Amino acid sequence: MRAFYHPDQALHEQLQYMRFGKIVAPKDLPERTERLLTALDSHGIVPERPAEYGTEPLLKVHDVKFVEFLETLWERWNLLPERGPEAWPNTFPYWSGRPDETSRPPCRPTGIIGQLGWYLGDLSVPVGEHCWRSTLRSAETAVSAADAILAGERRVYALCRPSGHHARSDRASGFCYINNTAVAAERLRRKYGKVAILDVDAHHGDGTQQIFYRRNDVLTISIHADPTDYYPFFTGYPDERGNGAGEGCNLNLPLEHGSGRTEMVAAIETASAAIRAFRAEVLVLALGYDAHKDDPIGVLKLHASDFGRIGGLVNEFALPTLVVQEGGYAIDSIGACLGAFLREFDRT
Repeated sequence: MRAFYHPDQALHEQLQYMRFGKIVAPKDLPERTERLLTALDSHGIVPERPAEYGTEPLLKVHDVKFVEFLETLWERWNLLPERGPEAWPNTFPYWSGRPDETSRPPCRPTGIIGQLGWYLGDLSVPVGEHCWRSTLRSAETAVSAADAILAGERRVYALCRPSGHHARSDRASGFCYINNTAVAAERLRRKYGKVAILDVDAHHGDGTQQIFYRRNDVLTISIHADPTDYYPFFTGYPDERGNGAGEGCNLNLPLEHGSGRTEMVAAIETASAAIRAFRAEVLVLALGYDAHKDDPIGVLKLHASDFGRIGGLVNEFALPTLVVQEGGYAIDSIGACLGAFLREFDRT
């Protein structure tokens, strides 16, 4: 199995994270990539360095002004006379969240503080010196992996950091700046008429849902913890089925907090039936390990070996599959999760 990763992805290092009303140590540590690289090495997989694509593939799913904002933010931030160690929003605008709109209207403020509140959706996405570089390399990793699938590979793994599935078309949130999963899925549309996305992460893939919510060529399925009292709170419910042409092409399968292997397997089997009914030609698996029982911000109870079962079930879909790395913050467990997944997924 081929894999892709760029070492620049480890440069991004958050300094601040707001949780339960106080600033705490960040959870998306650069060390995550080291543990996942070690797991790949134990399976004899040497990641390839992705090609440099620039922003063109990103603009297929993201608003150009949003991408330009991320690309230039650090330089602009450093022109402020008083500033903190990272660009961080301190105001958030109200927006109706209407599903019949592809994106929000243009951001009216021209000043950096107003734009921060528009484009950064919460206090988990501070932007530091290396954030954009790591974000771009992460997205390029997903694009290179998609191109490998387009060239005929059946299984490819994209080790993406920062993660992406919370990033909307014009807003960063939840440790995510650019939606790698959506960028990869859109890239695959160059060849495949119908793309399925299966998001297996403790958190709802709200950004991915928003990007494809009005489309019928991409099926989005998210298996995640019940969002009634868990991030991202406002999306991820079963009645969110898509809008307009996309009606019926979005499926949310929330799990009760404390759920483990049995509930996860049942949800994947439901997802499998939906993918077959959709007649998907290719699969993008957004894979997070924050469903592990030891995850510091998790509420599900999977063991590392359960990710092997997930890998086996996805293997049985018998589709060309691109695996995009999403969350997972239990540093001492994520390598074992990926290892278990690969043992069952990467077999003939």
